[in-house]
Amino acid sequence: MKVIIVGGNGTIGRRVRDHLQANHEVIVAGRASGDVRVDIADSATISKMFGATGRVDAVVCIAGDAKWDRLTNLSEDDFYIGIRSKLMGQVNLVRLGLELLQENGSFTLTTGILADDPVDMTTSAAMVNGAIHSFVRAAALELGNGARINAVSAGLVEDAREKYEAYFPGHSPVSMDRVVQAYVKSILGKITGQVIRVY
Repeated sequence: MKVIIVGGNGTIGRRVRDHLQANHEVIVAGRASGDVRVDIADSATISKMFGATGRVDAVVCIAGDAKWDRLTNLSEDDFYIGIRSKLMGQVNLVRLGLELLQENGSFTLTTGILADDPVDMTTSAAMVNGAIHSFVRAAALELGNGARINAVSAGLVEDAREKYEAYFPGHSPVSMDRVVQAYVKSILGKITGQVIRVY
């Protein structure tokens, strides 16, 4: 399979990349590093990325920004950071990627536990994650050509424990192997329209 991983050099992305590279052709895309450059908040760069990669069997996104702050501090522009990047960025990967997705190909998007179990200062991020869940369920009904779409929603992952543990009191870190296998399930399995939760 030929797989694009947007964010393939990130905390989770590099683990998924390393797992898939053993048996598949993996193209890493990112803002600052990778085989091709893309900023998912800018749809023109998404089109340029697909122009460079050509047809693919799977598109995986493990990227996207959102502002973390208290609701009373968030401006309209702060909310649009997550809307433009993590939400519309992933929507546009699907919308623009459909033309280059091989028959029976797949999209795997990324959300997170905040959609179901938000913590302090995550109103914007939780909102965006929940919207992606709804998008995945609805888009699965319309993709055609055998295409599939799922989202992986993980809790606090082991490799990010030191950086984010203070934000997630009482949350047990999720093993990286479980998270990687959730992506494998979406990419190589047959399910569609699912939110694969790893909490």
